[in-house]
Order: sequence, then structure tokens, then C-alpha cells
Amino acid sequence: MAAKTTAHACDRVLSLAMQPWAIEREMLGVVASVLAHRLAGDPLDVSALEKREPVASGARGGVAIIPIHGVIAPRMNLLSDISGGATYEGLTHDLNEALAQDDIDTIVFDVDSPGGSALGATEFARAVREARGQKRIVAHANYMMASAAYWIGASCDELVAAPSAVVGSVGVYSIHEDLSAQLEQLGVKLTYVSAGKYKVEGNEAEPLSESARAHMQSRVDSFYGRFVADVAKGRGIAAAAVRGGYGEGRTLLADEALAAGMVDRIATFDETLAGVLPSHTPALAAANPPAPSATSRIAQARAAQRALMALGF
Repeated sequence: MAAKTTAHACDRVLSLAMQPWAIEREMLGVVASVLAHRLAGDPLDVSALEKREPVASGARGGVAIIPIHGVIAPRMNLLSDISGGATYEGLTHDLNEALAQDDIDTIVFDVDSPGGSALGATEFARAVREARGQKRIVAHANYMMASAAYWIGASCDELVAAPSAVVGSVGVYSIHEDLSAQLEQLGVKLTYVSAGKYKVEGNEAEPLSESARAHMQSRVDSFYGRFVADVAKGRGIAAAAVRGGYGEGRTLLADEALAAGMVDRIATFDETLAGVLPSHTPALAAANPPAPSATSRIAQARAAQRALMALGF
């Protein structure tokens, strides 16, 4: 009975993946798996995914550093609590706080993120573009700036990549988990009682219908259109150039991204700070706490997925 209960909890959580995401594929699978175990009451140790240190506050040299680390979510919730990631809500607060300070003339986004939810991305990208002209805004890929993170970075005055950075993943997707065969094997039958023609379409207990697939595709296309439009506005190029020349959903290495016009230059984070902070002293560190590098997080996440598979998931 415990296996059935746990499987059902996993089913409910995996339905989150049907929402539009602008995130690296590996990380979304990890997030869904960890959330499933949390909801099922499984004592899985996720400490490797949530280690983080507090960030000291202060302002020197006229620069505000705002970290964008980990998975990006619309608001602080179970997802951001587990992943230690950033939220559009928190980032908006940090941006507005930096804009309001007269002694700050440059804002640097320190980005190490595989992306996140498409919900809230276009609003924050617009806020960043509108802030240009008030302060100089620089985004630094240190070391991953993918999907929703690139959505943000492309809206800045300047986009810099670390020499070993990966940049891009301009795309949006959703996932439908068809667990009908697994549920049947477990002896679990889900019955949905609903009102509204499409209320339970795309549920995990049955194969995806053509109408549900078309609806999911239209929503993905809509968010992708917003993504492309925001990147085009931020980078000052045509939308067609973004669709056909910015990796088409792939991430690019720093030198490849530079050749494609996706970044303005390649430099280490220290070199970027040296250019905007003469004394190179610690700058304002905003509210979002740093997390392990996105590259190392994906490696940790894959290990976590193997552990989950060993538990029967």
C-alpha cells in the first residue's frame, strides 16, 4: 500500500512538469523527483542540493551585485526552498532596491543558473530593460546562463561570459508523464470527477490526447514567442535572427556564443568587476543567496536521480 501511496504522490508532483519551463532538461527532472519524494514523506537527503551560505550586505564602489543562482521560480515556495534558487519576486525587489540607491551606478547580475519557470520571466526581463538608462546593467555568465537565465541576461546593457561558461538554451517546453501503464502494474486506478470540458485533459493516468497535445504545444509556442521577442529587444536584433541563429534551443560555449552575437565579450567575473569597481572591493550583495554552481548541481542531481531509481522510482 505504501508503494501505491508514494507512486500517487509522485504522479501529482510530476504534473508540475506540464507547465511551461525555460530550463535545462536535466534540472527539471531532478526538481520533479525531489519534490515527489518530499510530498510522499520520503526521508531522502537533499542536503547536497541545498547548501548555501549567507551573503553579506553592503555597498562600495557604486556597484550592486545581484546573484541569480540555481533554479528560478516566480515566488518563494517549496521549489526554491529545496533548490536554493532565485525567484522573480526576490530579483525584482533586489533590482528596485539597487535602482533606488543614489550611490549605485552599476548593477551586475552574477548568473549561474539552468533557468526555471517561464511564468514571470517576461515580466522581469521587461523590468530589466526598463531599468537600462537609469543604471548600467551587466549580466555575467558565471558559469551557466541557460534558458530563463539567458532570458534575463539578454535584457541587460552588456552580457559577459566566463571563458568556460555555457550560454543559451533559448527554448521552452512542457512534459506530459503518461503513467497509465505503471499505475496499472501497481494496481492503481485514478478516477477524475470533473466539470469543464478540458479540466482534466493531459492527466497522468492516460495517454496524451491530440487535443491536449495541441493545447500544450500552443502554450509552449506562446511562451517561446515571448522569449524570442524579449531576447530580440534586449540584444537589438530581429526576432528571426534569434530563432535561427541563437543555438535553436542548444547551449553554446562562450566562444561559440560570442561568434553568434549572444554575448558581448568573454571575461572572468573578477575581470568584469575590475572594469566597474576600481578598488575591486566587495559590492552590494542582494537578497538571493548563492547556490552551488549550476554545472555541479546537475552532476549532483544526476547522482540523486540514480539514488531515486535505486529506491524504485
